[in-house]
Order: sequence, then structure tokens, then C-alpha cells
Amino acid sequence: MGGRALFLIAALVAAQLGGPAIAGQVGERHLTTMNPTAVSRDAEHRDTVRVTIWYPASPDAKEVSLDIGPPGKALFKVGSAAPGAGFADNRRRPVILFSHGFGGTARMMAWFTLPLARAGYVVIAVEHPGNNATDKMTVSGAAMLWDRPGDLAAALGASRADPTIGPHLDLGRLGVAGFSAGGFTSLVASGARVDVARLQAFCNANPTDGVCRPQKEFPLSTPRMLAALTSPELAPEAAHSGDDHSVHGVRAAFAIAPAPVQMLDPASLKADETPVAIILGDADPVAAPDTNGRLAARDLPHVELEVLPGVGHYDFLATCTPAGVAAVPACADKVAQDPTHQAAIDMALAFFARTLGVP
Repeated sequence: MGGRALFLIAALVAAQLGGPAIAGQVGERHLTTMNPTAVSRDAEHRDTVRVTIWYPASPDAKEVSLDIGPPGKALFKVGSAAPGAGFADNRRRPVILFSHGFGGTARMMAWFTLPLARAGYVVIAVEHPGNNATDKMTVSGAAMLWDRPGDLAAALGASRADPTIGPHLDLGRLGVAGFSAGGFTSLVASGARVDVARLQAFCNANPTDGVCRPQKEFPLSTPRMLAALTSPELAPEAAHSGDDHSVHGVRAAFAIAPAPVQMLDPASLKADETPVAIILGDADPVAAPDTNGRLAARDLPHVELEVLPGVGHYDFLATCTPAGVAAVPACADKVAQDPTHQAAIDMALAFFARTLGVP
């Protein structure tokens, strides 16, 4: 059965169950906002954060491909959206803030965000300064993950103030989601507190754990990055790592293969009353389930967990094309990605429908 047929069946089933059906056009708009902590993370010391908004668009909107890669030779299949399209109607809709993975981009995760927008949500995603695939990666951007929720809050503020986007946001129905370091971000945005010393101690005792080793996106190990936080340049910001970095108004959090959970204070997870959903793969060597997603699920009081057999970390990136498999190391995983993606989409749509209401 083809991917399009499965897509339509999923929409039909969702409609029959009373959940949000996946249908309609999606629009895409871009904003730029400011976050003061970006200065210490961005390689050029800019205070700007790039924002992408996906939303239900008018029926006559003309979508274009968002696939990633050279023209005619895409590396990743992403989907499509209509640049600058008008909104489908004048309704206020629930909002999902989205945080990409370590060294990733918002568009790389559009396989997940576009279906949410088709289902009626407004999705607000960012490019985290110093920790994205478009700009130069920095030690500070890679280490100071607690500043990521501030990027989401800044993006929400800019979207709310925008005269075209703001009137469509129902801020009483606010959720957050993310992949990998973005999953970590979603937990912090919903109330978890950061404990840098805890991660440092974990990596000292477990240097071969996936979150402690150098990542494909950046060559430094986690202990070396954390050690840099004691430098005169970064120590003032690092002193605020344990502050409350939650995003006001978040009512639900969805985490895809979250990491590094070892940087979170277990007591803060146990005290977090926000409904949380976690999906992960049991063959993930980067964000090992037992020291990340399962660990968080053990402590969170209102959590649902789905574990996908045989699924690795990079299976949650956009679907690799044959050209991507040949050129991109992250495309080496052997499991078919589309069923993994559909499982995450289905779980998120059901979860947000329960916690935020059907759009």
C-alpha cells in the first residue's frame, strides 16, 4: 500500500474516532525575533531567532515542496506548504511550539509539524542560535540547552504581536513539542529544571553513553562542552541554568526521543503536573531509552510512553531519499522511516486533542 493511501486512511480513522482529521492546505510564514541569550550562543553574537509558522491555509493556497537538498536531487522528503498563504478562516486555534534536535532545523522536522497544521493547529518553530544546521555550531549553543525554551517564548511573543498571525492564536490552548534536544526543551518548557552538574557526573561515570559522546553534528564530547561553561565568557549565563525556564501557559508537552534527560533534576520532573507524552525507539544509541525517555517517564506523574521496536534515533528525522542515503551519515538506519513518523503523528494528534481540545 502506498504512502498516500496510508495517509488518507489515517485521516479517515481520525475523523471516525472524533479526533482531528488530517486535511486541507498548510501555509508557511517566517518571522525574526530577539532573545538576549542568543548573543552568547550565536557564532556572530547576534540576538536574533528565526521563526517558522505553519497553519491551516485557505483552500486556494498553492503549496510548494519543502524537501531538503539540491534542486531535483532532494536528500530528505519533507512535504509541502504555501508560502505567505492566507489563513483558512478567522478562528483562534490551539498553538504548538516546536523545538528541533541538536544541530537540526525546523524544516527537517516538518514531516511532524505539517500534519499538525493540517489538523488545525498553528505550529510555531524556531532555529536555535548556535545549535542549528544553517549557522555555525558553537560550544555555547550546544551546551546551554536551558536557553532553548526562551527561544520558543520569544517566538510566541513575536507571533502574538504579528497583526496577521496573532488573531489566530488561542493562547489558552498552548502545547510544546520537540525532538531529541528539542524533546528535552519541551520538558524544560513545561516545568522541568536543569541540573548541569548531574549530567557532568553521569558522563564522568558513563563516558560511552550516547549523550556523552561527540555527536555527528558537533565533534566535542559533552564533558568538554560542559567544562567550557566555567569560562569567564559563559559562566555568568551558566549560573542561571537551574532557573525556571518554563514557558508560561504550556498545558501539554510531547517529546520525541528526548535527551539529555540526565541534565534534568528528577525532583522537578516528579513535581511537573503538565501532561506529557513521550515516543522513542528501543534501538536508539544516541538517546538511550533507559537513561533518557524511559527515565523521564518513570518520574513524570502524568505521562504516556510509546516505545517503537527496532527504531533508532535518526529514524525520527525527515525521510531520506536514495540520494540522502548515499550522502548523509544520519540516513544509515535500516528501519523504514514512514511508519515511525506516522506513529509519532498519530500519537501527537490524539494526545493534543485530549489535552488541548480538537482544533
